[in-house]
Amino acid sequence: MKRFRALLAGAATAALATAGLAAFAAQQASGASADATALSTRWYAAAPYLMPHDNNPPDAGYIMDATGLKAFQLAFILAPNSGGCSPTWDGTSPVSSDTAVASVISAIRAKGGDVSVSIGGYGGTKLGQTCSDAASTAAAYQQVITKYQLKAIDFDLEEPEYENTAAIAREIGAAKILQQNNPGLYVSVTTAATADGTGWFGKQMLNEAKAQGFTPNNFSIMPFDGGFNGAAAQTSALTNFNAILRSTFGWDEATAYAHEGFSGMNGRSDTGEYFTQDDFRTVLDFATTHHMDRFTFWSLNRDRQCTPPDNNGKTSGTCSSVPQTDWDFAKYSVRFAGVTPPTTTPPTSPPPSGTCTAGEWSAGTVYTGGDTVSYEGHTWKAKWWTQNEKPGSTGQWGVWQDLGPC
Repeated sequence: MKRFRALLAGAATAALATAGLAAFAAQQASGASADATALSTRWYAAAPYLMPHDNNPPDAGYIMDATGLKAFQLAFILAPNSGGCSPTWDGTSPVSSDTAVASVISAIRAKGGDVSVSIGGYGGTKLGQTCSDAASTAAAYQQVITKYQLKAIDFDLEEPEYENTAAIAREIGAAKILQQNNPGLYVSVTTAATADGTGWFGKQMLNEAKAQGFTPNNFSIMPFDGGFNGAAAQTSALTNFNAILRSTFGWDEATAYAHEGFSGMNGRSDTGEYFTQDDFRTVLDFATTHHMDRFTFWSLNRDRQCTPPDNNGKTSGTCSSVPQTDWDFAKYSVRFAGVTPPTTTPPTSPPPSGTCTAGEWSAGTVYTGGDTVSYEGHTWKAKWWTQNEKPGSTGQWGVWQDLGPC
């Protein structure tokens, strides 16, 4: 999905455990992340995606106050753009030296919430493509789990990685190792959807999981960007995906639904489909009635109204392109977790967190890599030469990197 976004044993297992303990000790010494207290599994299953670095990240604490949401799916962990088998945020920010995302996580936990972290997504190079085997892939992801004391993780396996059978074998193998080495870890696997449930590559991924004896908490599909239009098409795909899970793993219908998840896109999709609050309500009813394991969406960065509301018929990484009030779609995740959202909300915008020191962005100014600007209460850094490209308008693969509120 475009989304603007963006098995080993013995010595190998012992080595991973030793590496994990060493990394944990180093992380504790640096104070990079607050202590984590696990939420109920249902909250991790309901966590919507949030990009902490790009797409004009909203304030997570403010969303918690406004909606009652307690869990966030932070995205995305990728291989370094320069190559190698070490985890980074968006291919650019090494996890080993991160303080920015750690600060976001600490703030969420201080308010009684928690996070899951998502691996992969659409675009960029994935660790399954660059690491040499399942063990080294798992070791890279273990760094993320240990640093942020994670209780949940999401494998978002889609283009172009899921077309690479060797990479998918490494990802599934890594997921199995992490599941074994981190008891109680909530693991979701997310992949593309078709009207039939999922396509050839999605089915091959399921077959790989079966061959390796790996069963996550759920396999989730993303019924958008594939000719879907509204909730009826989405629930039909979920029904068909249930049949695929049954035939692949030999499960009955109820067991398959208990291992099935939905990952939607709020508002206008990349291909011009529209999913409204009514569509989300219908799919939520389907998910709860069938006792599905997961209900999430891409993304909280988009869970606010554009100006104008239809965004001139364009898809945005920072707003939904449908009429709404802020965080309308997040409230469906709260309901999936079994909680009633508050009836009163804070003011439309959270108070500013400080003073922006970088110069205000100007359409006529030429910026080069490393230049910083202020725009709409955030500091932005140019990745390369640019002129007249508005910060936050082109998503995670655009020229501007969002350094957060200022």
